[in-house]
Amino acid sequence: MATTVTSEEVRLNLGDLINRVVYRGERVRVTRRGKPVMALVSMEDLEFMEQVLDALEDEMDLPIIKERLKRFEATGEGIPWEQFKAERIKKRL
Repeated sequence: MATTVTSEEVRLNLGDLINRVVYRGERVRVTRRGKPVMALVSMEDLEFMEQVLDALEDEMDLPIIKERLKRFEATGEGIPWEQFKAERIKKRL
């Protein structure tokens, strides 16, 4: 469960909030005008989230990679990296 604070509270209490995140393991959700805009999390949490996101991206790319490998094995035809990236982004939308 994350603690929720306003952006003004962050400006006034940043040192305390950092200590709560680092030493108590708290996650702090920051709001502006009542809407969540960011979070303060420990480096450990951030590194974990980045690993999860990387794994999900890899999993999402797998079908495209398999299809391209089949095409390459059949025809020897490759595609430029920029084209692959554009197709990858398009499939995510």
